[in-house]
Amino acid sequence: MNNSVTNTARLLWAGLRALLVLTVVCGVIYPLAVTGVAQGLFSDKANGSEIKADGKVVGSSLIGQSYNLPLKKGQETPDADLKWFQGRPANGLGTNSVNTQYKLILSGATNRSGDNKDLIDWVTAAKKAVVKDNSVNGYTVKPSDVPADAVTSSGSGLDPDISPQYADIQVHRIAEKNGLSVAQVQKLVDEHTDSRTLGFIGEPRVNVLELNIALKALTGK
Repeated sequence: MNNSVTNTARLLWAGLRALLVLTVVCGVIYPLAVTGVAQGLFSDKANGSEIKADGKVVGSSLIGQSYNLPLKKGQETPDADLKWFQGRPANGLGTNSVNTQYKLILSGATNRSGDNKDLIDWVTAAKKAVVKDNSVNGYTVKPSDVPADAVTSSGSGLDPDISPQYADIQVHRIAEKNGLSVAQVQKLVDEHTDSRTLGFIGEPRVNVLELNIALKALTGK
């Protein structure tokens, strides 16, 4: 009986010591080490890839934003503010996502197939809107000029980037709305176009938030 109690007590003490050691190693030392390395070597990424303008955080380079006019009475979704570059659709029109306003609490796709009537109607309407909004001052956007990312959201609905092609077809509209020359706006797009990661991963892309910050600085708005 005494041996049984002694063995049980010894096992419990061994288990308690193991628990204490693992708690310190895995719950304190390891998190502090990982946090220290992350802050020391990758502080920007570790802190959410924040983008600052005028000394304050205005967003993340990883998360898209909407650029809309104030919601009018009776509207379910606001109109796009066309003086800014627009990102991928996130307003329920032409989108393949369940995320309707770049809301971080909701991320995912509707999983509609390519022949789904609702998706076809959304994309068709979105393409017409892109053509209409960006055909200004004698510059005409043809339906064949409209890239896929102009009329469909990403699977997450949070994509912050657009293709250079989509940025390019917005240049004339941006120039007209902001009183700038086409050359000035095109230069902004070219300066904010990132090439493929490591030269072969992904596609060339333009971060819409960073581009609009540069546009704001150029116009002084």
